[in-house]
Amino acid sequence: MLHLHRKKATVLNIVVAILFLFVAQDDLQAQFREPNLPNHDEKPYYFGITLGGNMSSFRTSLHSRFLQDDSVYVAEPNNNGGLSLGLSATLRLANRLETRFNPQLIFMNRSIRYVTKYPEGVENSTNNVKNIESILVSFPLQLKFHSDRIHNFRVYMLGGGKVDFDLASNARARRADDLVKLQKLDYGAELGIGFNFYFPTFILSPEIKVSQGLRNIHSRDANLKYSSVIDNIQSRMIVFTLHIEG
Repeated sequence: MLHLHRKKATVLNIVVAILFLFVAQDDLQAQFREPNLPNHDEKPYYFGITLGGNMSSFRTSLHSRFLQDDSVYVAEPNNNGGLSLGLSATLRLANRLETRFNPQLIFMNRSIRYVTKYPEGVENSTNNVKNIESILVSFPLQLKFHSDRIHNFRVYMLGGGKVDFDLASNARARRADDLVKLQKLDYGAELGIGFNFYFPTFILSPEIKVSQGLRNIHSRDANLKYSSVIDNIQSRMIVFTLHIEG
């Protein structure tokens, strides 16, 4: 039995040694292989397209009237998904510093959940969700700080600001009592991290960032039941984006 165990251990050692040689040989070849797009980092500027998904919600603060209201018990925002499509233009400022302009069209559906005293809606429920659809034209301007390139890989951090215009803004709408009105203009700050993967003909850059609105976009109407109990509404998003750049 001990003889058989020694044979198995010897065979295992040989297999591990062979695998180690293959991995070491591949790493050695990679070191001498020319990286993809070797002159790309010297370009003064370049362009790309972006495809993204987001998880968006509101950051709300309640009005003093909420404590006096006897019909609305709860008013809290929900998280909802959305999509975005855009273009990008990047300008090289220094060896590891770039600025990027990334206009996008963003589709999102944010909502606020209310618990009311009196039943209403489907099956006379007191649990009501008010959906607020938005189509944003967003204009972010960001600074990107890059690490050194490791063969066909590089990491970067970004920060900047944005201005948004809501094409579906309902601030001037005159509708039913269940309306929550939003202003058309918003602006905010962004912070994120991304990765550059160099391919023979393009660069694929997955990126995740947090976006926080700085403006109160709520157009409060004291005469509307669901609007009067809320004071401030600010936008917030977690965004995952794929940039395809050349």
